[in-house]
Amino acid sequence: MTQTPTAHTPAQGQSRAQFTVPAAHPMVTVLGSGDVLLRVIEKAFPAADIHVRGNEISAIGDAREVALVQRLFDEMMLVLRTGQPMTEDAVERSIAMLRATENGEGDGPETPAEVLTQNILSSRGRTIRPKTLNQKRYVDAIDKHTIVFGIGPAGTGKTYLAMAKAVQALQAKQVSRIILTRPAVEAGERLGFLPGTLYDKIDPYLRPLYDALHDMLDPDSIPRLMAAGTIEVAPLAYMRGRAQPVFTNVLTPDGWRPIGDLAVGDLVIGSNGEPTPVLGVYPQGEKDIYRVTAQDGSWTLCCGEHLWTVRTASDRRRDKPWRVLETKEMIGNLRAAHARRYELPMLTAPVSFPDREIPMDPYALGLLLGDGCLTGSTTPSFATEDPELAEALEAALPGVVLRHRGGPDYVLNRVKSPGDVVTLENPVTRILRELDLLRSRSHSKFVPDDYLRNSADVRLAVLQGLLDSDGGPVVQTDRTCRIQYSTTSILLRDDVIALVQSLGGVAYTRRRAAEGRAPGRANGRDVVHNRDSHIVDIRLPEGIEPFRLARKRDKYLAAGGGGRPMRFIDSIEPAGREEAVCIQVAAEDSLYVTQDYLLTHNTLNDAFIILDEAQNTSAEQMKMFLTRLGFDSKIVVTGDVTQVDLPSGTKSGLRQVQDILEGLDDVHFSRLTTQDVVRHKLVGRIVDAYEKYDSQNGTENGTHKGARTKRK
Repeated sequence: MTQTPTAHTPAQGQSRAQFTVPAAHPMVTVLGSGDVLLRVIEKAFPAADIHVRGNEISAIGDAREVALVQRLFDEMMLVLRTGQPMTEDAVERSIAMLRATENGEGDGPETPAEVLTQNILSSRGRTIRPKTLNQKRYVDAIDKHTIVFGIGPAGTGKTYLAMAKAVQALQAKQVSRIILTRPAVEAGERLGFLPGTLYDKIDPYLRPLYDALHDMLDPDSIPRLMAAGTIEVAPLAYMRGRAQPVFTNVLTPDGWRPIGDLAVGDLVIGSNGEPTPVLGVYPQGEKDIYRVTAQDGSWTLCCGEHLWTVRTASDRRRDKPWRVLETKEMIGNLRAAHARRYELPMLTAPVSFPDREIPMDPYALGLLLGDGCLTGSTTPSFATEDPELAEALEAALPGVVLRHRGGPDYVLNRVKSPGDVVTLENPVTRILRELDLLRSRSHSKFVPDDYLRNSADVRLAVLQGLLDSDGGPVVQTDRTCRIQYSTTSILLRDDVIALVQSLGGVAYTRRRAAEGRAPGRANGRDVVHNRDSHIVDIRLPEGIEPFRLARKRDKYLAAGGGGRPMRFIDSIEPAGREEAVCIQVAAEDSLYVTQDYLLTHNTLNDAFIILDEAQNTSAEQMKMFLTRLGFDSKIVVTGDVTQVDLPSGTKSGLRQVQDILEGLDDVHFSRLTTQDVVRHKLVGRIVDAYEKYDSQNGTENGTHKGARTKRK
C-alpha cells in the first residue's frame, strides 16, 4: 500500500471507499509486519489504488474491486476483534471467498470472518479452526449429523479437523470415548508376519493419528486416557452430588467466572438478581456429568446428584410450592402428555451489576445502533418515520440538534456556539470513536461492554432503543403478545439475547436467509437483502416495559402485554465424567445463576468414532463399520478416492457407500477440493497436476501407480 500525505479523488467512472482502523488495533495488525498483508491485498486487487494515511485506508478504482476491498477490510476487522491475528494465508483465503461470492459461486451464507473465527480447539498455545469455506461446512456438518463423510485430496484437513471435533466433544463431555481407526492395508490386514507385539506391528501405520493427538492433548495424558479406554487407536480389523464441572461458568457481579475458581467470600448472583456470598466450596472429585438443556437452547452441566428447583403444571395449578429434585430423578420423566414436565424458575428481578460511567445516554445508543448511520464517512445520521423517535434522540444528546433532510432522514449536527472553530468534532462522532463503534455497519454493530454489564436501568434503556428502532410487538390470536427483533449483526443478536436474559426474560433466535427473499422498498425502489437477518423472539417479565415509542407501546399493552417468560427442561443427557465442585451460597432459596442465566440449586455407545483412509476399506468392511454405530455416538469417515490401495478387483467401500447412502437422513457427505489444501501451496498444484495427467491418459479410478500421492 502506498503511504500518502494527500487525499485522492476518483476519476470519472471510478469509485472510492474509505476505512478507519479503530485505535484499539495497531495498524501492523491490519497491514502486517513490513506491510506484508498489504502487498497481498494490492496484488489481489490490481484495479484498485490503495492508500494509507495514519489509521485511514482508502481505495480508488474499479467499483467492483473497491467494493471487494471494503468488504475485505470489514471482514478483517471482525476477525481482529476476536483477538485472532490475520496472516497472509488468512487474507488470501478471505479474498478467494469474497471473489467466489461475487462471482455467484458460493452457495451458502458464510462470510470469511465466520469461517476464520470458528475456533474448534485451543491446546498447547495453538488454536485449531477451519481455514476455508468447505472446511467450515465440513465442521458444521459434524455438529449437525450423526454420520459424516469427508472426501477430498490429501492436505485438506479431513482427519485433523475430525479429530479436533472429537477431542472437543470429549472435553465437553458430549462423548465418553474417542475411537480412531484405519484399515491397515499396507500389511494386508494380516499383521502376524511382522515382528514384535500387536502394538509394535500396528504402531507405524497408525502413527499419523498419534501425531495428531499429541497436537491436541497433553502428551502426558494420552497414555492414561488410552489405558482407561477413553481413547482407542486400532486398525479397522481389530475393532470389536450436587456439583458442576470446575469449568462451568457462574455469574458474578464482575461477569462470568468458572465455578472452580470461586472461593469462600466471593460473590455470585442469586435468583433475585442480587449478589450473594459463597459460604462454602466443596471439591467432589470426578463425577458422572449430565448436560441439562432448556427449551430455549440454554444449557449447563452438572452431576447426577445436583439439585434443581422445579415445578410441574399440576404444581402450578394447585398452587403447590416448588420442589427440589436431583438431576437423575428427572431422567426419563421429562414429558407429560407430550408436554415438557419440569418448569425452571426465572430471575425474580433483573441482575444487579455495578453502575459504570457511560459516555452516551443508553436509550440514544440503542436508537443509533438500530437506525443510525455510524460509518463515519459523513456526519452521523438517523433514519425514522416516527418524529417521536427523532425528538427523543435529540433530547438525549446534549450539544446535538437533529436537522430534518426530508422523508425519514435526519442529520445529527453539532450545536454551534459563538467563538467555536469549524474543526470542532461532532460530539456523537467522538463518543462513537470512544466506544469503538465508529465505522461499524449494520452487520458489525454491537453493544459495548460498559452497557452490557451496567445497571438494570441502563440495560433496559439500551434494549428499548433497539426495540423502538428495529423491533416491535407481534400480536397473535388467543395468545399473549411477543416481542420480535431483527438484525443482520451476529454480535448484536447475541448482545440482545444477553440483555433480555439479564432482565429475567427468555429469547429464541432463528436465521432468515437473504437468498431468495423478496426485496424491500425504500424511496420507491427495490432494496436487495445482502445479508441474513437474525430474528429474536423475546418475552420479558411483567413490569418491564420493552417500548418507549407510543404506537408500539400501546399495541403491546392493548394485546395484554407479553405474558410470562418460562423455561422448561427439554433434555438431560449424559456428558461423561469430570472433576466437579459444589458451592454453598447465602441466598435464602440456595439458588445461583449459572451459564445462559439458568438458575440452579446447589457396541460403540457414547463414542466419537473416526475411520481414516476409508478409501482402503472393502465394501463389506464399510458396512460392518457403519452398522456398529451405537447410541449417542457420532461417526466421521475420511478418505481420498483417488488414492485407493486395495488389491486389484476389490471395490473401495468409500466409492460404493456414496451411491448407497447419499441423501439418507442424518448422513452427510462433505466434499473438499484442492482449493481446501492447507499444507504448502505446492501440494494443491501437485494434486491438480496429477488429476490433469489422469484425465489426459484415461487412468481409471485414479489407481494408476503414477497417480498416487501417498499421504503421510
